[in-house]
Amino acid sequence: MDNGGVDGAAAAGRWRFGPNASLASVSASSIRAVLDKIIANIRDDGPRPVLPLGHGDPSAFPCFRTTAVAEDAIVAAVRSADFNCYAPNVGVSPARRAIAEYLSRDLPYKLSTDDIFLTAGCTQAIEIALSVLARPGANILLPRPGFPFYEARAGINGLEVRHFDLLPEKGWEIDLEAVEALADENTVAMVVINPGNPCGNVFTHQHLAEVANTAKRLGIMVIADEVYDHLVFGSNPFVPMGVFGNTVPVLTLGSISKRWVVPGWRLGWIVTSDPNGVFKETKIVDNITTMLNITTDPATFIQGAVPQILENTKDDFFEKTINLLRKTAGICYDNIKEIDCIACPHKPEGSMFAMAKLNLSHLEGIHDDIDFCSKLAKEESVIILPGVTVGMKNWLRVTFAMDPSSLEEGLGRLKSFCHRHTKNST
Repeated sequence: MDNGGVDGAAAAGRWRFGPNASLASVSASSIRAVLDKIIANIRDDGPRPVLPLGHGDPSAFPCFRTTAVAEDAIVAAVRSADFNCYAPNVGVSPARRAIAEYLSRDLPYKLSTDDIFLTAGCTQAIEIALSVLARPGANILLPRPGFPFYEARAGINGLEVRHFDLLPEKGWEIDLEAVEALADENTVAMVVINPGNPCGNVFTHQHLAEVANTAKRLGIMVIADEVYDHLVFGSNPFVPMGVFGNTVPVLTLGSISKRWVVPGWRLGWIVTSDPNGVFKETKIVDNITTMLNITTDPATFIQGAVPQILENTKDDFFEKTINLLRKTAGICYDNIKEIDCIACPHKPEGSMFAMAKLNLSHLEGIHDDIDFCSKLAKEESVIILPGVTVGMKNWLRVTFAMDPSSLEEGLGRLKSFCHRHTKNST
């Protein structure tokens, strides 16, 4: 029987399918992939527990457990049997309404239910936002250091990436002169992550106003990644980028993952913070809806729990989390100051991270940040993310969102490692 040459091709080892090479290349530089490589250096028979100073998920630590209000809301949603169905592509109306009311508390205008689109966590919100903006020749401006998921999704969507620097000597403010120099007629958006991942910075109202005016002059939207909203514990309060929605259209991305410490629940949102209706006029809203028609939804029962979670969580839960992060941020900063070969230029004031610079000239046998983190994992069972993953070679991203005693032990092991590898140490 003639099979059109299929049998012959298979027999010759010439299958006509293969992997998508672009996926392998973008995934290799993801935080998860890099941490997996670092973790692979840990000895299975190591005498001490592994201490994760490289992750953004403190939920494993009892001191960071979410509020019972959120847990009870999930149970109630499941037992109601009202949320066993498929949800509308944009999300169930009560959840969208509750999120609009929750976010409007911090804005000079009121969001409507129609401004809210539910997603499977903030990562899917990023996927959708960048897919909507992708067109031939388009480019997007991303912060350096930043969150590498943006680069990965831009690569998959064919968006050219151009990086502007965050300035450590200015508290990690955006280099707005660089933004203006990078932009051209094909630039569609700039991304602002506030509170900052990976820097732990919190932008001032004045700086965000300058960002808005810069974006307006360039004719681009601002994508505001606010997944760490309200997780601030320094001198600067959290100011949503949507405050400046009358100046420039803002696409706000967020979730309950960080503030409620439930990243595994995968409930996020896209918000059109745009009282002037620019996103409707330019069909961005239509395109978001189109994307949601061909992607997955957050679990319906999680959506069903959202109104109770947002409306009934007490301030004392948030205050407990903030006080704990303030304490662990201080522990992190103070301990790093005692290590000669590492410098943290700015004490973290928000999110769960600090950036610290390696001085390789002080170290023996350490080639770069990846080598440093690999050997640290092997010798001390401490996991830290190499800075090159977030765009800063020979830096480290250190997570302080863990219980204080584990953090102090991890930083103590880091100090011992650095002392052991210091040149001419005895």
